[in-house]
Amino acid sequence: MIVANPVEYQKIENIAILTLNRSEAMNAMSKELLDALNKYIVEINRDKAIHCTIITGSAEKAFCAGADLKERKGMAEEQVIEAVSYIGETVRNVENMKMPVIAALNGAAFGGGLELALGCDIRIAADHVKTGLTETSLAIIPGAGGTQRLTRLIGLGKAKQLIFTAKPVTAEKALEIGLVEQVVSSDNLLDSAVEMAKMIAKNGPVALRQAKTAINQGYQSDITTGLSIEHLCYKETIPTQDRIEGLQAFKEKRKPVYQGK
Repeated sequence: MIVANPVEYQKIENIAILTLNRSEAMNAMSKELLDALNKYIVEINRDKAIHCTIITGSAEKAFCAGADLKERKGMAEEQVIEAVSYIGETVRNVENMKMPVIAALNGAAFGGGLELALGCDIRIAADHVKTGLTETSLAIIPGAGGTQRLTRLIGLGKAKQLIFTAKPVTAEKALEIGLVEQVVSSDNLLDSAVEMAKMIAKNGPVALRQAKTAINQGYQSDITTGLSIEHLCYKETIPTQDRIEGLQAFKEKRKPVYQGK
C-alpha cells in the first residue's frame, strides 16, 4: 500500500506551497505531519529564491482539525503536554519564517488548526469554512498560542467570546471580526492565494523580511520601542543592491528585478 506524504511541497516560481495531506484524518496534526512540516520550513527558509509561502490543506473538508486525538488517546499526561508543546513550537516556526506566509483555509480550522493559521501572516478562507478555538469543549484550553495570538489579532472581548463558548464561526463572521483577511469561493481559493503571493513576491525580499520583523516585533512593544525597531529594520534595506535596482527601475519605467541582495 502506498502511503501518502503527510505534507506535500511544491514550488511555483518564487512561491512555496505546503499542503497538509491527511484528508482521511481531516489533516490532523500527527507527529509525522509536524515532523514533515518542520522539515519543509527549514528547507524553504534556506531557499533564497522563495519570497512567499502558502500553507493549505488537501480536499475541501478541513484545513486542519487540530491535534490528532486518536494518536493522543494512548498517551500519558506528560506525553500529551509534550505533544501540545510540539504543535506550539511548529506554529512559532511558521510565524518566524523569513518571508510572508499565507494560510489558505480550504476547510474547517479548529483548535490547533486555527492556531497554525494564526501563526501565518495573512489568512484567506473559502466561503464554506468554519473555524474556532474549541478546546474548552474538551475541558482544555488552546495550548499552541491561541489565547495570545487570537487576542492580539481580533481583540480581547471577541477572543474571550470565541474561546469561552468554543463556538465555531463561519467564514463571513471570521471576516467581520478580523480573524481572516479575505473570503473567496472554494473554487478560487488557491488561485486567490497564489495571486496574492505573486503580488507579495514581486517586491524586494529583504524589504519583505524586514517589514515582517518590524511589524511582528514592534506590535509586541510600546510605540517608542516599536519605532526604534522599525528604524533598525529600515536601515537594513539601505545598503542593498535591491534598493538601487528599485530606484533604477522606477527611473527607467520598468519592473524591477530583485535578487534579495
